Order: sequence, then C-alpha cells, then structure tokens
Amino acid sequence: MAYTRIHAIKNTVEKAVAYICNPDKTEKKLLVDTFGCGIETARHDFKFALSQTNPADKNQAFHLIQSFAKGEVSHEEAHRIGIELADKLLEGKYSYIVATHTDKGHPHSHILFCAADNIDHKKYYDNKKSYHHIMELSDELCKEHNLSIITPYGRKGKKYVEWKAEQEGLSWKKRLQEDIDECIKLSKSYEDFLRLIKGKGYEVSGEVIGDTHAKYIRFKAPGQKRFIRGSFKNFGAGYTKEDIKSRIDNKEKEKAAAQNPIKPKPRIKLPKKDILTRTGAAKKLIDTNTDKFQKSPGLKHWAAVKNLKTAAASYAEADNISELKKAIDENNNAAKSARTELVELEHQMKKVAELLLYAEQYRDNKSFHEKYKKSKDPDRYLRMHETQLILYDGAARMLQKSGLDPKSVNPDEIRKDYEAMQSRKFDLEKSYKTAEKEANFLKQKLSNIEQYMGKDISIEKSTSREEDLIQ
Repeated sequence: MAYTRIHAIKNTVEKAVAYICNPDKTEKKLLVDTFGCGIETARHDFKFALSQTNPADKNQAFHLIQSFAKGEVSHEEAHRIGIELADKLLEGKYSYIVATHTDKGHPHSHILFCAADNIDHKKYYDNKKSYHHIMELSDELCKEHNLSIITPYGRKGKKYVEWKAEQEGLSWKKRLQEDIDECIKLSKSYEDFLRLIKGKGYEVSGEVIGDTHAKYIRFKAPGQKRFIRGSFKNFGAGYTKEDIKSRIDNKEKEKAAAQNPIKPKPRIKLPKKDILTRTGAAKKLIDTNTDKFQKSPGLKHWAAVKNLKTAAASYAEADNISELKKAIDENNNAAKSARTELVELEHQMKKVAELLLYAEQYRDNKSFHEKYKKSKDPDRYLRMHETQLILYDGAARMLQKSGLDPKSVNPDEIRKDYEAMQSRKFDLEKSYKTAEKEANFLKQKLSNIEQYMGKDISIEKSTSREEDLIQ
C-alpha cells in the first residue's frame, strides 16, 4: 500500500530540488526523472510558468510524497509508480521532478511539481477534493501493480480510551450490546425485554414507543455516570427501541412459521426484460455471515427478505444467462480497448505538452537572446537577464534533441494538436467509464443469481433451464 501527503512551497524551490535530488539518497541520481524542466534549471523553468499566472497566489510548487510499506516494493518499482502517479495527476501540463529515496527502511518517492501549468497557465488548487483524487490515483496504481491498498472505513474510529477499555474487556458499550442481544433472544415481547434488561441492573429511560419527548431508549449500568443511547451511532443497526421490538416480533413470527410451515405458492411467471434495460445501479446481496447479523436474528431476517427481493429482481431482468455473460464480455472488451487507446494517447500528449512548453519558452525568450548578442556589455546584460537566457538556451537544446529546428517550430500549431488530443481523451474516458459501469452492473446481476442459487451457473446449461430460472 502507499501513503501520500502533499504541501505547498512558497519560496524554497531551489532547496527542495537539492534535497529530493540528493545523490546519496537517489543512487547517484539514477532514481531521478524530470518532465518539462531540468534538475539544474527547475527554478528558472518554474519561474517562467509562474510568470504567466496570478501573482497574488504565492505558491511556487507542491511537494508530494508517496511512501510504501517496508518490503512490499523495490525502489525501482516505487520510482516507476511515482512517475505514473505524476503523469496521471498532472496530465502532462505541469513540470515535475520525481526522485525516489533509498536511505530509509521503506521506499518513498518525492514528486516536486510547479504550481502553474504550462498549457492553460492556471495554478494547481490544493484542497481536500484534490487530495482525495491523489489518494484514489495512488490506490489505482497500487492495484495495477498488485500491491495492497488502504481500505477506507465507513464508520468513525473509536476514541483511544474506548478502544483500550474494549481490549481489556471493560467497554460499557460492548457489555451493553451483548446484554441487549441476550435479552432479545430470551424475550417473547418488548415488555419481557424491558423486564429482563432491568433485571440485569440497568436503569432504563425513554423506553415508551411513540414518546415524542424521548426519541431514543437509554441505558445506564450500575456505577456508570452517563446513559448510553440505543442508536445507530453507538451500536449500528437494530438497537433503537423500535428496532428492538421489531427484532423480538420477527423472532416470534419465525418460530411460529417453523411450527406451522406454509406450502409454497406456485411460481408466477415474470415478464421478460432486456438485460441491458435498467434505471439504476444493481444492488448487491447483503452478507449475513458477519457477527452483527449472527447476533441479531431480527436483523438477519430483514436481510434475508432484502436478498430475496434483490435476487428476484435479477431473475426478472436476466431472461438468458448466456446473453447476460455475452453482454458482460462485450462491455469488458470495449472498456479494455478504450483503456488501451487512452494510455497510448496520454503518452503522446505528454510528449506534445513538453514540446509546447519548450516552443513557447524559445519564442518568449528569443528577444533576450538577440539583444544579448547585440549588447555592448554582454556580461552586464547576462547578469540582468540570466533567467531568460538560460530558458532560451535550454528550450533550443531540448527542441533540437527532439529532432526539430527551433526556428521553424510554431507553438500555435502544437497547441492545436494538443487540444485535439484533449478532446479525443475526453471521448475515450467517457467510453471507458460507460463500458466499465455497464459491465459492473451486469456482473452484479449475475453474481446475485449465482449467490442465490448457491453455485455458479455455466454457459453450457440448457436454454430450458435458463428459462425455468425466471418463471
């Protein structure tokens, strides 16, 4: 798994470059790569891009760090992932340096990128949303490289004192939850439950159902200072007074049903539908094997009913299992094709973006070079315009390295090519996401049917059997 963090740099770009490119930390700079700038000229390259943006924003660069767990990835692979993260995040618009350090017990990459982009001349906006985007991209790359990812948790974490008490068997909430579950199992009615829980020594308030002045039932054990609410926040689903009564009532109904089984009614043939016709996302079957459901018969019954409805809906919409699997394969292939073309296009865009950067640097600083050649005091002129002259020479050298004549390069033509690529990229991303979403939707339908059947359904099974499934 990879952890990420980012911070802005306002006036120490040169020091940051020197730190991350330290030869002793980067295998003599073998684990250093750049885009749109050079290690020695990064300060000047960044300054050129920043000069075309709003000067009120003082951010000159951003320093992003991607750290990996010890022993999970080699330094070379960590460096490749760092470059891929920079390319995906910055989309070939921002100049950057990626340097992977080997001096710690765990591999970690430093990504230093200019705060201004070279294409639209806009500043990078660092906020919670952009940081979550970085984490998502990092996780996607970890999946692609078969590395573990950081799993988000749906519920809030416990306070340390509560966690410590629970580890030592002293948690009030944990004990109360266990006592509530036990009393529900032993109760035949809500009144029985109240009698039993009070018999365990708990003080109870707000237990009257329908009381507008007390929304939650509350419990307090002997020696406890405060009441604990029976709420989703404290225990999860199934512990409000209404839920407790429902769990007891459902438990009694299940017992009665087991003693007097009702003969199943004949299946009603449901109308067939196109498997690709849908109005929303496919629902997943609820996993009832977790402790929460095992300890709560009422909650488990509710989940069983929901699963039955979900499976029935999947049956009704999938009139042919073979066609369903065929549609999944078609969408998977479409997504894979769009993804392959998208990756290749992104590589081309990166090259074109770099050419555009150097073409504009060459054009915008050419006049300084010409004046320098005509200057009567070239040393003085060099001291006054060192940045512009360095950028001009660097841009000319990089264009020549790409096989282009700097004098014949037209930045406007390169920009048009780049914008056409951007438009194509937008279409490919849309196609990829649509196909992937449709494939996932159909896979969930198939999964619901297979889980409900209790075994996999193979394509080789007869059509008559498939038709029987939806009758």
